[in-house]
Amino acid sequence: MRLSMTLSLYIGRRFLVCFLVAFAVFLMLILLFDTIELLRRASSRMDVGFALVLRMALMKLPHLGQKAFPFAVLFGAMAAFWRLTRSQELAVIRAAGVSAWQFLVPPLLVAFMIGVFEILAFNPLSSQTLERFKRLEARFLKDQNPALALSARGLWLRQANGGGQSIIRAARVRQFGNRVKLEDVVVFMYEGGDFFRERFDAEEASLEDGFWHLKSSWSHIPEKPPKFEKERWVETNLTLGKIQESFAAPETMSFWDLPNFIDTMEKSGFSAFRHRLYLHSLMTTPLLAMAMILIAAIFTLRRQARRAAAPLVIGGGVLVGFLFYFFSDVVFALGLTNRIPVIMAAWTPSVAASLFGIGALMHLEDG
Repeated sequence: MRLSMTLSLYIGRRFLVCFLVAFAVFLMLILLFDTIELLRRASSRMDVGFALVLRMALMKLPHLGQKAFPFAVLFGAMAAFWRLTRSQELAVIRAAGVSAWQFLVPPLLVAFMIGVFEILAFNPLSSQTLERFKRLEARFLKDQNPALALSARGLWLRQANGGGQSIIRAARVRQFGNRVKLEDVVVFMYEGGDFFRERFDAEEASLEDGFWHLKSSWSHIPEKPPKFEKERWVETNLTLGKIQESFAAPETMSFWDLPNFIDTMEKSGFSAFRHRLYLHSLMTTPLLAMAMILIAAIFTLRRQARRAAAPLVIGGGVLVGFLFYFFSDVVFALGLTNRIPVIMAAWTPSVAASLFGIGALMHLEDG
């Protein structure tokens, strides 16, 4: 028997409502605990009040909501299927000749559309709010300022020197293992906060232990003639690790901006491995959402779910969902360390969860 449009809309709407309720509950719990954590971190700072802490927590909330998205789909699907099972609606649908595979089509389509919406609309919102949160966190909780800016025209670095600071601009960057070389370099030296002292123009600069090694540089001091130096050393507090950490975190880049940013990073000579891995992990969201639907169906559509062992059955579904999510974190961590390819690290958890769900349902269902 074909599943009617009316019944499809009814099942899809029931799942969507349960998902929205579960997602709202997760967001409220996340907001509560994150606000408490931010209050703890700000307890020693007199210039950070509750209003600012609440504002920071709200800015971080969409990003944390993205992490809770698969669990909201899992719990929403289990709640919807459980209610249909307990109210005997599922038994009536089965008696009418509708198989579990037909019954699951509406929630799978809704989950897919929710996943697409999460990528195309919710992710850009979360990336913007997270970037604002990072700025406020660096200013009020970490006493830090951005040390790096990257654009299509080159790289800009700010660093601390003895008694002052300097700003470095490089047209191109080349990375050789743990070594960094800048080409077509301009260095602006300042005393104190903003008193300009000197400028260097160099063909290249290599980052070494505690200093930049400039080659073929011209020194420009106000009211003095330019001076050429074959080699010059400029003190720095930067390391390769600090430079890489100063790049915009992948989570602060929206789905629409990531491809261009990855291209800019690679053209500038830096590795965009983290950002590419994050981009692929975003693309797996619809598949992961559908996998959570299948996992929920395995445990809540079975006839045993109507018996006394129902809490154990539902608990088993929750446990399997958490295990797959933990597995995805492990594989993602392996991808970050460059031990496995980007595509494998991003897509393996979702594909494995989907295959597990399909295989288990084929074993349990007879039509």
